[in-house]
Amino acid sequence: MGTFGRTTSIESFNEISSYDFTNQLAKEIKNEIEGRGKAYILGVEEDDYKKYLIQKYTLDPLKIDYDSESIEEPTVSKEWIEDRMWGEKHQTDVYTFTAKYSFVGSAILFKVQPSTRKMTSTKIYVNENSGSISFSFKVSHKDPKEFDRIKSNYQRKAFSNLENANKDAIIWNEALSGLTNRLFHKQKDEFLKENSFFAAINVKVNQDTSSVFSTPTIKKKVVPQPTLSTKAEFSSEPMMANEMYTDILKVIYDFGKSMEKKPSIYQGRDEESIRDQFLLILETRYDATTATGETFNRGGKTDIILKYANDGTNLFVAECKLWHGAAEFHKGISQLFDRYLTWRDSKVALLLFVRNKDFTNIVNIIKEEALKHPYFLSVAGQRGETSFSYQFHLPADKEKKVHFEIIAFHFDKLRN
Repeated sequence: MGTFGRTTSIESFNEISSYDFTNQLAKEIKNEIEGRGKAYILGVEEDDYKKYLIQKYTLDPLKIDYDSESIEEPTVSKEWIEDRMWGEKHQTDVYTFTAKYSFVGSAILFKVQPSTRKMTSTKIYVNENSGSISFSFKVSHKDPKEFDRIKSNYQRKAFSNLENANKDAIIWNEALSGLTNRLFHKQKDEFLKENSFFAAINVKVNQDTSSVFSTPTIKKKVVPQPTLSTKAEFSSEPMMANEMYTDILKVIYDFGKSMEKKPSIYQGRDEESIRDQFLLILETRYDATTATGETFNRGGKTDIILKYANDGTNLFVAECKLWHGAAEFHKGISQLFDRYLTWRDSKVALLLFVRNKDFTNIVNIIKEEALKHPYFLSVAGQRGETSFSYQFHLPADKEKKVHFEIIAFHFDKLRN
């Protein structure tokens, strides 16, 4: 759902109440269904059209990449300010800085005042096309500590309500399928009753209503691609942006969950066959990359490596393992970090294929045991019900942080 094609100034999370916003969305869905007309609603493939509506009106939670922060060169102006100590006003140079960040998610959420919120806000500038968000602030003293304090204060005012807005978005998404189903059937039932009435009084019914109509298509979201670092302190080393890493993990997670529902795809197959299924998805999704399996990297063969096509630099490394208990789980992590990762590999994943019937219990064990591994640094969140984000470190370099995702799938009919 896009609204900010160009840079737009808004008051962060303070333009429209969550209640009014979701009512507005519901009305848009209702109007869209009604606007299709009788022939279309009675002739379209119902499930496909409802899926289209759900996809169109789903809200993607916001995520700001604070590591992408860039500070533009300030503008300088003469302004009157009050002396802190004496209370007297004097004219001085005031520097106006702009802090910019990358973000992913539905930009419209930056406008929404969440149902539970913190009473703070400030002006922000949003550009959905470039995936950037920024705010400006003034500094009147050449004091780095004051600069950091003021910037942090504005960042807090700008984004304090982000998580609350995301919670409302998730609630909306969970209710969207039921809402769409109700609105569609309400309109369809009205058209059916109208046709029955016309037939009863011998009014000719338009035969086009029995035709099959195709559903509209939604423009495919831009798939994030590998980029070159533009930071002055680094050389132009190929790297994977956080947005691309997030996309890869989402593709893997969504595809794996889909496979869980279709046992015929994996029944009787082994670990290597399942790995090839994931490779097939990854190798066709990203430009300027190659996806390979069983590839030599450092001290052994890695199950999945996504490389930068121009020079072969590793962008993403993943290992696939059958679940054989906590001890083997720890060995699998150590194997990935000890044998396969180089200092340049900073975004990795471990895919666990679980055949056990008590999947919920296994997931709890995975979460508990991950924290006990010697390379563990911190928990970095949870992308899904069985997709867990961590910060680990390299075996020989505790200062080198590695983004590590552990994703578990329930493939109970997988071959041993």
